Amino acid sequence: MRKKPNPGPRLWKHDRKLASEGLLCGIDEVGRGPLAGNVVVACVVLDLSARPISGLNDSKQLTPEFREALFPLICERALAWSIGEATPEEIDTINILQATFLAMRRALESLRIRPALLLVDGNQNIPEVDLPQKTLVGGDGLSASIAAASVLAKVIRDNAMRAWDVRLPAYGFARHKGYATAEHRKVLLQNGLSSIHRRSFCSLFAQ
Repeated sequence: MRKKPNPGPRLWKHDRKLASEGLLCGIDEVGRGPLAGNVVVACVVLDLSARPISGLNDSKQLTPEFREALFPLICERALAWSIGEATPEEIDTINILQATFLAMRRALESLRIRPALLLVDGNQNIPEVDLPQKTLVGGDGLSASIAAASVLAKVIRDNAMRAWDVRLPAYGFARHKGYATAEHRKVLLQNGLSSIHRRSFCSLFAQ
């Protein structure tokens, strides 16, 4: 069987071309679409002078086991990283887009170094941020910094949903992570909304 190519060096090469502008910070979110749970954002400043992290890629292209293995490696080798979140209540109050921007600003505020350029996954700049920004559609598959952020955000959010599964076992959060699967929709029709459901996303199931 042919070995799958390692995307890490390609993503690293992309970011090294931009590194003349100074330290890069990759920013990505996880959890815009689910019916429940926080939206989670990660910021990562990689040491681009170091060797690439083998296998680093868009978190959606990686197995859960490989994401978990990459998590401590990214944290150890990054120059800095941080997490920001917005709650279901905040999402319901200001909408998911603004809540995502809020989580991004929170992550940046807790980053211990000031980067020269933000690489933001998607096509929208983060408002109310006084740093240069470059948006990249599909950035988690193009940029090592964004890919690293996508892995951290995904692992942290998935672990949080597994913790909620222990507290609210009737909803199956460990399996669907809050997304609108058939199982999740069926449980909502049976049990109604939990304390971590986004009311604005769940109008068909609201009680």
